[in-house]
Amino acid sequence: VQLQASGGGLVQPGGSLRLSCAASGGTLNSYKVGWFRQAPGKEREFVSVIQWSGGGIRYADSVKGRVTISRDFAKNTVFLQMSSLKPEDTAVYYCAATRVVWGSIENQEYYGIWGQGTQVTVSS
Repeated sequence: VQLQASGGGLVQPGGSLRLSCAASGGTLNSYKVGWFRQAPGKEREFVSVIQWSGGGIRYADSVKGRVTISRDFAKNTVFLQMSSLKPEDTAVYYCAATRVVWGSIENQEYYGIWGQGTQVTVSS
């Protein structure tokens, strides 16, 4: 399975963006697909994850209430809808896939498949 992230861009504070993570080369049935982000000078951090089959979801506290993760079976794609964006949301956003159990789901070391990053810049 390969992942490709897209949808980043420049947006004003308070604005919205929808990121996409398209999968190819296989099925996501046994995977959880997550989003991570890395701001300049900071470590990569967990944002959200969804279980492809079953739909279990988790959000980081920093984005809860402002972000919605979803999946489209027909498009083999996971979406990250972000709203009320803040300058501190500026980062490169990565999607990744894992089969790890929920207890370790926020640990990027357990994600073996990564897409390329997409830049999100929140600035006026």
